[in-house]
Amino acid sequence: MRPFYIILIFLFCTANAQKSLPLDTLKLKEAKDMLADDYGNLYIYKNKDFSFTKYDSLGKQLGKMMLTVPYKVQSVQNPLSLALFSENAQEMKFVDQNMNEIQKIDFRQKFGFIKMAYAEDLQQLWLLDDSTKRLIQYNFRNDTTINSYPFDISFDDLMDMLVFENKVYILTRKHIRIYSLKFEKLFEVPLENGKRFRRENDVILVVSDNSILKYDPEKGMIKIFEDKDAQIVDKNILSYFEIKANKLYLYNLEKIKETKLQTEPETAPPATEPPSEQTVGEEVKKADGDKKESDEKAPDTTLQKLIEDTSEVQAAGV
Repeated sequence: MRPFYIILIFLFCTANAQKSLPLDTLKLKEAKDMLADDYGNLYIYKNKDFSFTKYDSLGKQLGKMMLTVPYKVQSVQNPLSLALFSENAQEMKFVDQNMNEIQKIDFRQKFGFIKMAYAEDLQQLWLLDDSTKRLIQYNFRNDTTINSYPFDISFDDLMDMLVFENKVYILTRKHIRIYSLKFEKLFEVPLENGKRFRRENDVILVVSDNSILKYDPEKGMIKIFEDKDAQIVDKNILSYFEIKANKLYLYNLEKIKETKLQTEPETAPPATEPPSEQTVGEEVKKADGDKKESDEKAPDTTLQKLIEDTSEVQAAGV
């Protein structure tokens, strides 16, 4: 009977962790990508009409851009200055919190063919120039090239790039690779359906179609969120977001952690085929890292007491 009660408790807690957000399904139906800023605002990009729209958490539209060519949205973590790169137009745009363009940088006047651009901050860009096979550090405020590094890699299936602490993170359709600025390969692992990087302080995340992974220098890529039925996933500092069956769902990180602590004894093995909500709790547990061996063997006394009390009530015939 114990597994039955554990599952019931887990499902109850996970249901509390999940919340459906009131965004019209028509707004989500043709979404190509979704991003969430740390204030809970949502950004929907549609490839059909190249529109980029901002909504608050209640579904109210806060701003909209109609683009003429495809753009890749780098990040919305700083909603006051969003960076969008277009390989087709060979330019990068910066837009404000109202989705108004505040600056445009044209790469055709100064460089060859830029395959990917990463805005490190409000002054510097990192550019992958396919024509010269170089990685360029460029200060767009004063229009100067700071550094240029040989970077002879294939750019054919490139999805995203990030530069942090003298390491270059490259995401392709099939792999994630990490290089030094001297073009030394430091890490490589297969990764399917990767879409973009997200950096939270010194933590590097990869957002794919239906999962989010964290890079650990010792363990490699650790899956911290997954729902195989999701169309699009993303996260901010407080929650995971997903679009599933044209509906938008939010998973609160704190409640997921509470669920994990309340429902999973330290010695419990992971289920072979967990449902999507259960997967969320298990993957967040994995992302927290392995605890010491002594901690792993320690029983969950609160859960054990609850099960024992339930058994006593059943024995008494109540």
